Amino acid sequence: MHPLIQDLENLTDSELDAKINDLTKKYFMVSNFEVQRQIAIVLDSHKEELSKRRAKEWQKMSEKLNKNLDKLVNVS
Repeated sequence: MHPLIQDLENLTDSELDAKINDLTKKYFMVSNFEVQRQIAIVLDSHKEELSKRRAKEWQKMSEKLNKNLDKLVNVS
């Protein structure tokens, strides 16, 4: 993890989205390759956190759906 990144787990999804949008804008505003590379590292960390959250939500929804389907299907 990049040393300047705060704990991403404490951010809300909307704050995380806002940071991703802000970092993306800054990435394209900068012409220095090294600065772009550092922004890309931070941006990737934020995107990875958001992806983990969405995967976790997807898993919860899938489990909930499967439980509901088990009640509908009665195989005897």
